[in-house]
Amino acid sequence: MFDFLMSAASAADETGVAAEGGAGMVEIMLLVVFVLIFYFMLWRPQSKRAKEHRNLMSSLEKGDEILTAGGLYGKINKTQDDMLHVLIANNLEIRLQKSAVVAVLPKGTLKFDE
Repeated sequence: MFDFLMSAASAADETGVAAEGGAGMVEIMLLVVFVLIFYFMLWRPQSKRAKEHRNLMSSLEKGDEILTAGGLYGKINKTQDDMLHVLIANNLEIRLQKSAVVAVLPKGTLKFDE
């Protein structure tokens, strides 16, 4: 009877070791799946938005009507390297960094008495 218990215990150990080897492979596959999910749901869309914003900043020119991150609407009067001179009211011009621009508005959105 003792021999039967010893053989059953050794068989359980062997299957446990075999199961751990399979579980290690499953853990690696789960890690790969999580990395892929992270890439497609977080990193890729963020880099796409950053690329679109860089293209927006490089396309800004005099006469564009813009919306800033602070909520100001205005019309670009002058562009410099990384600065913009923006008319936000009659005879009221401010300087902004190009990176503060969130969107370019359609022409004719803003009306100033000029």
